[in-house]
Amino acid sequence: MHVMFEHSGIGIRPFRAEDVPALFAAARESIPELCRWMVWCHEDYSLGDSRAFVLACDMDWAAGRRYSFAIYDGKAGTFLGSIGLSALDRTHHLANLGYWVRSGRTRRGVARAAVGLAARFAFQELGLNRLEMIIPVENQNSLRVAQRVGAHREGILRQRLMLGGRPRDAVSYSLVARDCREQSQPAAEIVSVPMAAGVSVGAERMVGEVG
Repeated sequence: MHVMFEHSGIGIRPFRAEDVPALFAAARESIPELCRWMVWCHEDYSLGDSRAFVLACDMDWAAGRRYSFAIYDGKAGTFLGSIGLSALDRTHHLANLGYWVRSGRTRRGVARAAVGLAARFAFQELGLNRLEMIIPVENQNSLRVAQRVGAHREGILRQRLMLGGRPRDAVSYSLVARDCREQSQPAAEIVSVPMAAGVSVGAERMVGEVG
């Protein structure tokens, strides 16, 4: 059984095969911004790349390696981007949190809402205790998102990321389960959706919002 989370008109849910065209369109729309921050992005990003990612999601989820979600408009159902948990450490109950929002929908609170929903999934459903957000120092949009969700700034990691063939400094932010418990936010709507055994989703490693 999987869950869909919705709050303030934004939802996250596991990827579906029918998301491939929408994922491709959103990625192509956002290529100039995405390729600055996302290691999987390249100028020739194709429909086949989108299809391969969605197909790989099942294996990643089943193995407990990665968990990825489509971000969607709760009213129109429009595909807005992706958010995911990767680099899971079951011993220390932590994971990396990454996300991207299509260029045409940035600066509208989409990433902020999606981060809150993904954090609830991580803490409540997976039993994790800590999420890490590793954001390039130049990615001002993503830094603002981290600040607005109440993530704790832990410092600069020198040459932590390789982007465009060059080492880049990154800012480390964290969210811990206690943070979510202490924040007085309205409860998200949680919809349980029964699915066939083996149908699941994974997550690419992501390093911030575009735009």
